[in-house]
Amino acid sequence: MVLGMPRIAPPVTLTEAQSEELRRICRASSSSGAEVLRARIILLAAKGSANDEIVHELSTNKMTVSKWRRRFAQLGMAGLQDAPRPGRPATLSSEQLNRVLTEVTRPPQARSRWSCRSMAKHTGVSKSRVQELWERNDLKPHQTRTFKLSNDPHFETKFWDVIGLYLNPPNKAVVLCCDEKSQCQALERTQPGLPLGQGQICTRTHDYYRHGTLTLFAALNYLEGKIIAQSAPRHRHQEWLGFLKQIEQEVPTSQDIHLIVDNYATHKHPSVKRWLKKHPRIHQHFTPTSSSWLNLVERFFRDLSQDVISPGSFRSVPELKRAIFNYLSERNDAPQRYVWKAEGTKILAKIQRAREALARQNL
Repeated sequence: MVLGMPRIAPPVTLTEAQSEELRRICRASSSSGAEVLRARIILLAAKGSANDEIVHELSTNKMTVSKWRRRFAQLGMAGLQDAPRPGRPATLSSEQLNRVLTEVTRPPQARSRWSCRSMAKHTGVSKSRVQELWERNDLKPHQTRTFKLSNDPHFETKFWDVIGLYLNPPNKAVVLCCDEKSQCQALERTQPGLPLGQGQICTRTHDYYRHGTLTLFAALNYLEGKIIAQSAPRHRHQEWLGFLKQIEQEVPTSQDIHLIVDNYATHKHPSVKRWLKKHPRIHQHFTPTSSSWLNLVERFFRDLSQDVISPGSFRSVPELKRAIFNYLSERNDAPQRYVWKAEGTKILAKIQRAREALARQNL
């Protein structure tokens, strides 16, 4: 090399696969900042940009651009990975490895689960190494999932009855997913919170005043997404019967009405049964016991809680009621359906696997 001559940056040529992978790295939310920077350097270099231009474009330094451009020219995509650091390799005995991976399912007597730190202290391994081993072996002691298997002897019959209404609704009829959301609390926060702003999340106090509760009766029209609703201070069979009368009045007389309801006692009260006999166009379809997830109105109740009830502050029950019905009115102006897409056979297969796993656990 002649002294004083500028060093020439190696040319960068990308295959279609390399170009796509580099763009994927730039888009992926899981990519680190360093990975994105390296990918953008190579993409700009492949377009013919000089190192000085890349430095200016990416607000980095010339040494960084030169390093990763050279590494890619020599090693390709592998050159964008960090080189192994010097030092003695970490040692982990087979006994320690076995304890970290097997004892995770057997928490100590005073605890319900292991944490990375408690397992590290127990086995003499660093917490970062414990976390790495658990992640590599897909072990997640910090996570739990709730479940409830129905013991209804007529589970499958009721299951297919409800699924059939979703997948093949009857002609000249409406399908209404019905339930009551009881104990909707009018909670007033003790102090006003800060509003949302740039760099400022919403705040609310942890404590509150209780101003009473109401029950919301709701019927979700499966095909249209609209809600028929009524509020009451309680949820006895009298209130349920009043709601049925409202449904009967609002649905055109030319249509049959198919109600999907749970096994709550008010839905089967003798007074309710007598009234239904006098109105034969109304048909009740009961979900299996402990299977409220089959009723799509529960999905609406979740949205209502998250959008109105939980984040709100209400000085009285009437104020809570106004907020709920304003939300319902706005929603009914532009209704959104909840469409059932899950295959019944796959659901039953999953439930069967859960029952078999539970049976093995009880042996």
